[in-house]
Amino acid sequence: MAKKTTRVQFEMAEQSYDRMMALRDKIEASSHAEVIRRALQLYEALIDETEKGNEIAVRSKDGAETLYRPIF
Repeated sequence: MAKKTTRVQFEMAEQSYDRMMALRDKIEASSHAEVIRRALQLYEALIDETEKGNEIAVRSKDGAETLYRPIF
């Protein structure tokens, strides 16, 4: 059974498009849609964690942590 899809068309600034293309190359995505899907998955996970009261941090290789404040 085929997945139901909805076609979405939107405009974005050239700088944003360039950033999306750079990400597409970096993650070896096969399409623009794959970049957007992966970004939505990550964004949703970050929102879910902050709604639970958790903090988002990145730990560098040397153990230093950077705490990110929610922007949503």
